[in-house]
Amino acid sequence: MQPNTEPGPKTAERFREAVEKRDRAGLEELFAPDVRLYSPVKFVPFEGKEMVLGLFGVLLRVFEDLRYLGRLEGEAETSADGESAPSVILPFRATVDGRQIHGIDLLQFDEAGRIKEFTVMVRPQSAVHALGQAVLAGLVADGLAP
Repeated sequence: MQPNTEPGPKTAERFREAVEKRDRAGLEELFAPDVRLYSPVKFVPFEGKEMVLGLFGVLLRVFEDLRYLGRLEGEAETSADGESAPSVILPFRATVDGRQIHGIDLLQFDEAGRIKEFTVMVRPQSAVHALGQAVLAGLVADGLAP
């Protein structure tokens, strides 16, 4: 079977490589300017490329032993406009503050193949709590949250 060569899946592979290498700069061109990131620890999304890149700066420090387990491709309705968009799900495992996390990253792409919506889901609940505390501390330390 030939790998998918559509822009979204190519972006997903580049995203995965940048995250695994902890290359924040490598993420910059992958996000749309108006990207929205839906977090498991915050009700409203993180909005805009600058804020999402700042969050990734924190996440790349917080996640230990992050590894992606595979990839699922298809289409899904986006939160912002309800339109169907090319989508990739990347299941992962990581450790945060000594707690094992199992989660997924749902990436949804615009017409140019950039990530326009990003949704993170993690389990178990104790890991969500540990992740929330670690991310908040990192955002405060980086001047991105009060």
